[in-house]
Amino acid sequence: MKNLPKLAAFRRISVHVCVLSIGLAATGCGPHYRQFRQSGQTHMGNAEFGAAKLLFLDAEDDSPRHLENLADLGACSIMLARARFSEMNHAAALREVDDALTYYSRALDVSPGHQLSVEGKNIALELKGQFDEALAHAEWTAEFVGPQAKYYLFLASELEERGDMDAALLRYRQAVAMEPENVDSHIAFAKFLARHGIEPATVHHLKIAYRLDPLNEWVMDELARRGQLPPLMPAGQQLP
Repeated sequence: MKNLPKLAAFRRISVHVCVLSIGLAATGCGPHYRQFRQSGQTHMGNAEFGAAKLLFLDAEDDSPRHLENLADLGACSIMLARARFSEMNHAAALREVDDALTYYSRALDVSPGHQLSVEGKNIALELKGQFDEALAHAEWTAEFVGPQAKYYLFLASELEERGDMDAALLRYRQAVAMEPENVDSHIAFAKFLARHGIEPATVHHLKIAYRLDPLNEWVMDELARRGQLPPLMPAGQQLP
């Protein structure tokens, strides 16, 4: 059951792909492509992943290298694989996982830094039980596609999931050092530190996140819970 924690993350990926693709469907390669994409998105939004996949395959015939279409095919294949696994039909599930790996790999050939495909490919590798390959893929992305904080955060979460806390800590530190004004990096690092009871550093990064995004409700709640929420500042005055 090691893959279950990934389900929430994958649902987020699927939603993001869906939103991106709806916006891009109107800029496809032709009327048939647009029609296939729009119909596929309707089915995907209704969790009818088999029907959606068939329509995205039709769209692929018109535009084989369309990034969002390839990512949608990967997402549909992952969801179908999960359904087949739940039915104990492992052969069919693994075929869908292999399809997902193919589509995500092709998407990454088009755009090596496509975050949704990076994360989707890792999920597919883990569904197949290839945990070492999944970690190697995350490490390769962080080293060769970056340097961007989001790839180091992704690698840090993979390392943490596998119990390598020292390596995860290093990657979180690299992420915030790489993009010190990136609020997401400080929030992710603060969450990691809080999970492991490192309170002074947790508060430090929460305060930085608050400075960068003073309207972030999660950050405000966490600081308030610790009695560390700074007082309201007069208009025009900034936190030190």
